[in-house]
Amino acid sequence: MGSDYAAEQRFWQELRRTTQARIGLGRTGDALPTGRVLEFRAAHAAARDAVHMPLGVTELAEQITGLGLGDVAHVRSRACDRAEYLRRPDLGRVPATSSAGEAMSHVPHSGAEIGFVLADGLSPRALTDHGPAMVAALIEELAPRYSIAAPVIATQARVALGDHIAEFMGVATVVVLIGERPGLSVADSLGIYLTHLPRPGRTDADRNCISNIHPPDGLGYAQAAKVVAGLVSGARLLGRSGVDLKDTSRTDAVGAGEIISIGAGQ
Repeated sequence: MGSDYAAEQRFWQELRRTTQARIGLGRTGDALPTGRVLEFRAAHAAARDAVHMPLGVTELAEQITGLGLGDVAHVRSRACDRAEYLRRPDLGRVPATSSAGEAMSHVPHSGAEIGFVLADGLSPRALTDHGPAMVAALIEELAPRYSIAAPVIATQARVALGDHIAEFMGVATVVVLIGERPGLSVADSLGIYLTHLPRPGRTDADRNCISNIHPPDGLGYAQAAKVVAGLVSGARLLGRSGVDLKDTSRTDAVGAGEIISIGAGQ
């Protein structure tokens, strides 16, 4: 029996190396082993902390400004604090005042081809951990071909806030980097939402999403940037983004991350 138990544990140990999912947890009587219960509680606490952790706007702005695209502006949504942001997703989709001009008068109208919006979303930690490196990879991939506006940081933000910001910036395509909803396996996953010809009123069907960006276990920065570049090129040829635009850059990267054609409800 002892050898059977050891073989079973080796089997599950090997499988656990291939996934972040909780599998083969075992049992003690009718319950999970104490160690597994504690691991679950720690993961749950990390996910809750990721949602409520405030974004260090000043520090992030300094890092992004250092990438050479210009001074970074900061836009707030109409949600006045984190509690209201979580209760009222609709307020996270619009600027802080009733007038977009008043809310974003400090955001330059660049008329560039590409604009970056860095949104805290449901995991500010993800933006802190991965935002600067992801923007650097995007610059390397896109700057040789397109003009890029000075980035904007958005707080208490949902994806659709990027449409308001992009319209004010005057960009042809907006790339929103946003912290994804934390899970019990990953609390710092970053998502990218791309919208061509952005304007208020665009829906999830008008966007393309690249998710699960959190190297080394998730999609890497360079690969995500290549997907974005392919989608930008495709959107410009097609004249729109969203459900009619498909990514064709991942034939050599199956399983590296998850890419879908429409938004995921941020």
